[in-house]
Amino acid sequence: MSRILQISDYIIPFIVGIIMIYGIKDNIKIFDLFIEGAKDGIKVSLRLFPTLIGIFFSIGMLRNSGIIELVTNITSPILNIFKIPTELVPLALIRPISGSGAIGVATDIMKKNGVDSYIGNTASVIMGSTETTLYTIAVYTSGLKSKKSNRLLMCALIADIVGMVSAVFFCRILS
Repeated sequence: MSRILQISDYIIPFIVGIIMIYGIKDNIKIFDLFIEGAKDGIKVSLRLFPTLIGIFFSIGMLRNSGIIELVTNITSPILNIFKIPTELVPLALIRPISGSGAIGVATDIMKKNGVDSYIGNTASVIMGSTETTLYTIAVYTSGLKSKKSNRLLMCALIADIVGMVSAVFFCRILS
């Protein structure tokens, strides 16, 4: 393990050195290219900023409005039929929207139920088998200035649902 840490300490300076040697060899103005890239990065950040503010605002509204508890209460009879823990509903609702919000919800689930419990394991598998779909699509489509994301969104949300259902199914089998 210590060998890997030693290598990781030197890998970035090594890569920077290779880039500098390549630039000097081919007479490329490395610093000018770096500045152009930094300017482009700022432009992209400014284009994404309104989208990110909207997403974060929506997440705050969702968490503080009580909608999550309402959806949990409404879906609990159906979830009980299929033996799906209702404790996972908040995670299923937040995960497609926010990774950090989902980490907070998953942490709460694990604190209440234990990390080695069926519910804790299922929450972990959901976190690993799903994506922050709405966030990712919003960032990529706003970065590309694309307005056609309906089919992409539908496919991605179906993949998230499949990941969540599979997590519940396989964790039930393996518990």
